[in-house]
Amino acid sequence: MTSANCVRSPRPESGASATRRDLRLGAVGALLVCLGGFGMGDLPRNSPVVTDSGLAWVSYGHGKTLSAIVFWCGVAAMAYAWVRLGRRIARVGDAADADDESLSVSSLRRAVLLWAAPLVVTAPLYSRDVYAYLAQSAVLREGFDPYTDGPAHYPGPLLDSMAQVWTATTAPYGPLFMGLGRAVVEVTGDHVILGVLAMRLVLLPGLFLSLWAIPRLATHFGASPQAGLWLALLNPMVLIHLVGGPHVELLMMGVLVAGVVLTLRRRHVAGLAMLGVAASIKITAGIAIPFVVWIWLSHLRSDREAAAGAITGPAAPLGVHLPGDVRLPMGVRLRVFALVAAIPGAVFGVWTVLLGLGFGWLHGLGWADRIINWFTVPTAVAHLVTWAAAPFTALNLQEVLPVTRGVGAVCLALILVGLWWWGRRDERSAVVGMVWAMVAVLLLEPSTLPWYYTWALCLAAAFTLTDLVRTVVVGISTFMLVVFQPDDSIWFYRPPYLIVALSLSALAAVSLTRRDPLRLGRLTGPCRRADAT
Repeated sequence: MTSANCVRSPRPESGASATRRDLRLGAVGALLVCLGGFGMGDLPRNSPVVTDSGLAWVSYGHGKTLSAIVFWCGVAAMAYAWVRLGRRIARVGDAADADDESLSVSSLRRAVLLWAAPLVVTAPLYSRDVYAYLAQSAVLREGFDPYTDGPAHYPGPLLDSMAQVWTATTAPYGPLFMGLGRAVVEVTGDHVILGVLAMRLVLLPGLFLSLWAIPRLATHFGASPQAGLWLALLNPMVLIHLVGGPHVELLMMGVLVAGVVLTLRRRHVAGLAMLGVAASIKITAGIAIPFVVWIWLSHLRSDREAAAGAITGPAAPLGVHLPGDVRLPMGVRLRVFALVAAIPGAVFGVWTVLLGLGFGWLHGLGWADRIINWFTVPTAVAHLVTWAAAPFTALNLQEVLPVTRGVGAVCLALILVGLWWWGRRDERSAVVGMVWAMVAVLLLEPSTLPWYYTWALCLAAAFTLTDLVRTVVVGISTFMLVVFQPDDSIWFYRPPYLIVALSLSALAAVSLTRRDPLRLGRLTGPCRRADAT
C-alpha cells in the first residue's frame, strides 16, 4: 500500500507522450500570449475600433494587470516547452528517443505553424515598427518619397500609431519591401488594424521558406534538422518578435536562408537571385553574398577533381578541398566573381527601377544611431568610458558615442573582410564565415534589437552547436523576451528589473542541460512505499 502523502519522483524525460505534451504546452502558451497581447501590446492610437469595441478595458487598470498575467504566463509556457524540447532534441540519437515520431521534422514543422498561428492575429508586440512600415508606405502611396520624406508628411491614424521618435525619419528598407508595403496600403487604406493583419500576411511567406530551407541547410552539413528548427523557428523570441511584432526580418530571413540552400545545392544562379531578393527587402542580407564566391569555386574544384579522378586521401571529408588542391584558371575565377556581383546586383537593380526611387534607402540606414542600448560593443564601451570618467570630468554620452561607434565601424569593416577571406577554404567554411559576419554586425553596429538576431540564427542552424553555444542562445533569447517589454518599453536602464531579466535568462539557460537547476525536487523528497502489513 502506498502512503497517501507520498509523491512519486518524476520519471526521466523521454517518449512521444512527453514531447507531445511540450508541443501542446507551447501552443497553449502562444494562445495566452495572443490573448494577453491585446492588453499588453502596442495597440493603435486614436482607433475607433479599439475604443468602440468594448474591449479597451484590458489595456488599463485591473484589466491590464490581468492581461499581464495572461501574457507572461504564455511567454513562460513557450520558453519552458522550448527548453524541454531542446533538451530532448539534443539526444534524438539515443535509444530512448530514437523512435519518437513527435520529434520528426514534419512534426516540428507543424508545431512551428501551430505556435505561430495565434501570433498572427494578436496586437503588435514589443515594437511599433509595423505602424512605421504602413506609414512609410502610405507616404509612398500619396506621391511622396519615403527615402527623403518622413511619415510626418501624411498625418493620420497610421502616423499616430507609430513610435513618434521616427515620424520625421526616412525609410531604411529595400525597394522590394517598400513596393510590398505600398501594395498593402493600396488595399487597406488608412485602416490600421487591417493594415497590420495584411502586413503579417505579406511577411508570412518568410516563415514558410524558413520551414523549407532550414532542415535542408542542416542536413547538407550533417547537422540535425530538428535542432535547426528548434534553434531558429521554435525559439519563442523569434516567433513572438517576428510574427507577433511583426518585423520585416521574418520575410528577409526566409529568403536569405533559401538562397543559401540553393547555392549549396549547386543552383548558383537561382540562389544568387534569391539573395538579391533578400537584399532588396533589407540590405543586411547582402552580407552573405560575397561568401557565395567560395561556395561556387569549391563546387567547381570538386567537379574538376571528380573529372580528373583526383584522390584527396581516405581521411579527407567529402567536399572539403584546400584552395591549392586544384588550380582553377584565372578566367574561371574572375567569371565567378563577376557573376556573384552581377546577379544579385541585377535583381536589386530591377526592383529599384520598378519602385523608381533610386538609392535613397542609404540615407535611412543612418537613423539607427538614435537607438541606444548597451547590447552592442560600441555603445557599451561608451557607457563604460563615461562611467569611468565621472569622478574626474563630466562626459556626455552623446559626445562619446560617435567616437566609439566610429571605431566600431572600422573594426567591423576589417572583420568582415577578414572573415570573407578566411571562408575561402570550402563551402562549410564559407557558411561559417557568413554566420560570424552576421554576429560581427550584431555586436559592432550602432544598435541591436532582438529581431536582428534572426540574421545569424537562421544560418547557424547549419551546424551542430555545442551545449555551451546552445545555452548562450537560450539565455540571450530569454533575456530579449524579458528586458524588452511588449508595450515597447525597455528595462535596460532599470537595475531592479534588469536583475530580474538576467536571473530568468540564466535560469532558462542552465535548464537546457540540467533538469532541475533549482533542485526543487528536494521539496517533495523520494517516494517511499509503506507496507500496510
